Amino acid sequence: MTIEHPRLLLIDSYDSFTHNLASLCRQAIPDCALTVIKNDEYNVSALRAYLPYFSAVIVGPGPGSPDNPEDIGVVKDLWKLKNEDVIPIFGVCLGLQSLAIEHGAVLKRLNTVKHGQLSHIHHHGTDLFRDVGPIHAVRYHSLHVELKNDGDVEELAWTEDDENGKVVMAVHHKSSPFWAVQYHPESVCTEGGGLQVVSNFWRLAESWSVRAGRRAVPWSAALSETFGTPWPQATFSSPFPTSRKHPGVATLVLDRSDLTVVDICEAFGASQEASQFVLLESAAKPGRFSIVGCLSSSTLHVKYRVGDTTVSLTKDGRTFHEALHTQDIWTWLAIFMRSRAIANGNPELPFWGGFIGSLSYELGVQGLHVQLDRAEKGFSDNKHPDVNLVFVERSVVVDSQTGKIYLQSIAPNDDKWLSDTITELQALPIEASNDSPLPLGKPSITLPSKTRYISRINQAKEHLFAGDSYELCLTAQTRISIASTGLPSASSISWERYKRLRRRNPAPHSAYLRLHPTTLLSSSPERFLSYTRPPGTVCQLRPIKGTICKAPHITRAVAEQALVGSTKEVAENLMIVDLIRHDLHGVVGDDVKVRRFCSVEEYETVWQLVSVIEGKLKDDESFPEDQLGWQVLKRSLPPGSMTGAPKKRSVEILQTLEDQERGIYSGVFGYWCVSGGGDWSVTIRSCFKYAEEQSVEQQRDCTVGFHEEWAIGAGGAITALSDSEAEWEEMITKLQSVLRAFGA
Repeated sequence: MTIEHPRLLLIDSYDSFTHNLASLCRQAIPDCALTVIKNDEYNVSALRAYLPYFSAVIVGPGPGSPDNPEDIGVVKDLWKLKNEDVIPIFGVCLGLQSLAIEHGAVLKRLNTVKHGQLSHIHHHGTDLFRDVGPIHAVRYHSLHVELKNDGDVEELAWTEDDENGKVVMAVHHKSSPFWAVQYHPESVCTEGGGLQVVSNFWRLAESWSVRAGRRAVPWSAALSETFGTPWPQATFSSPFPTSRKHPGVATLVLDRSDLTVVDICEAFGASQEASQFVLLESAAKPGRFSIVGCLSSSTLHVKYRVGDTTVSLTKDGRTFHEALHTQDIWTWLAIFMRSRAIANGNPELPFWGGFIGSLSYELGVQGLHVQLDRAEKGFSDNKHPDVNLVFVERSVVVDSQTGKIYLQSIAPNDDKWLSDTITELQALPIEASNDSPLPLGKPSITLPSKTRYISRINQAKEHLFAGDSYELCLTAQTRISIASTGLPSASSISWERYKRLRRRNPAPHSAYLRLHPTTLLSSSPERFLSYTRPPGTVCQLRPIKGTICKAPHITRAVAEQALVGSTKEVAENLMIVDLIRHDLHGVVGDDVKVRRFCSVEEYETVWQLVSVIEGKLKDDESFPEDQLGWQVLKRSLPPGSMTGAPKKRSVEILQTLEDQERGIYSGVFGYWCVSGGGDWSVTIRSCFKYAEEQSVEQQRDCTVGFHEEWAIGAGGAITALSDSEAEWEEMITKLQSVLRAFGA
């Protein structure tokens, strides 16, 4: 008998690979529907009432230990259900360990942790492994089980490690319909042990159900409203008003390849420290377009801090606060943007108008439902807005490939500004973009304590050995203080710093964002997320894990050997790729592809190990496409490359290991276009400062002196293979590119 339209219950132990497993189940089990619950949402007494509606249970992986009730939740009770409640179960990783120890196995630590590493899996070609050939599977575990010879659970597959000896890789229960694997069948790099093994589980589950006379109770629409979350989410009804008609984008084109981005910026006020200014610059290949926001006093400035009940809006010199009521900041932003949607700009240009600015790391932490206690010592110093955006109606886009300059306006009846501005740019003289002198004053640099940082690395590794995380991206902040006796000119000191930064460390995702009270200078090499404008929106993420500096002897072949040939570098990249696939699957459903895995890309000063992951909605999805990009952005923050995996548990651990909030660092900056497209980069290789409005004005008064306080964040991904001294040196190396802008 074949079970038609089976319904599976997927239990999520707060992992960052859960949606990958859901997608694998959908591929392996025809016409199945999935419902997802967290492992602590229901106790076993409450869950028993819902089990009859399901054909099988999938127990996903997760951080922690199966003998810790807080980590395993209700899963431990599923293996001991009474006969009338027994249901076929397939466990992965933590699921296998729980099944085994609840039936007498001994839980132990591996001598050598296996996080993001591949192993050859041995099996007999029976049971779960019928018709399965050779398996090379990805492992994410530091704990393993030793089975009792006379126990109820027996081995189906194993691997042989040089360091750990024989390790159990799959088991089944001798009399109950329980199966599990230790490796990760859903990982992008698992070969041979994924689709067919899950398909075999379903074959075995169907056979057991026939023998036991078990039939699932028909599902009802009412249950979808009260129990769990469907995957993928069937509909995304829009609470937003229909977008209103907009006059569109007015565009003029100037062909002056002799004008530099710096020339244009200075023509639009980059040198005036007291004014707002935004630049997103492709200062190095493979970047192409640079975007200059042409701001004025009437430009809307939007600010928000996590925990606030209002959003701050500044325009024409006045600030007022709008209540969020029951909506979150993301919904407020989306409603604002949808009412200003435009569809008739130049399709060749990435940006027509819209929001430009930065989103903090803590905004993403809030989205993970991790508690932020800003009253605690060390966490009250971060005064930067978590959302800091301006709504850009006038912009200049520079195409470095063609040399063309595009002037754009989405403001109504703005022809005069366009004509006046193009005349001004046509008349702009060609001048050498020399740096202006900076105030005299030697920078004082306060590095993190090396002893403390190495201690935190060792604490992080202990969490990895205990199974709490697979990778932890530990960071720390360096402070730069510069006191000077006067200003040599009226020019913006931060702008002069940015010019030095872009020259010394040119990067494809550079930025100068002067949105008071925050100023951000960035030479980021890493695009986080881009999404094309609808229709047919494609979301692309490009994580970087693995970097080697250029040198005369570092050819592509040498770089590839050093990066692709490194078990540690590839493992770091793989963990983040699998995490990003999970984030994307959580929004778009099944259609997620890894376009490139661990390819070496050449940049101006470095070689980087980059992967490319894309996701899009299927044609029959009912998700409004103009919401797709921002929904992926919201659900993907903070960037996985800056947290580790699993994301939620890693963020919780990092809060105990880091001495201050990260703020702008390791958040994102970029744009949200009125067309529905967007492009955001990871805030790394950057520095930022906080200055009250009156301090900005004081900078123009040479009599009071000048004082700068900048922060630079840096760190690295800590894995079980990390060497503490090497990690410290890597963190210091990452600081150098930014410190050079300060002559340090």
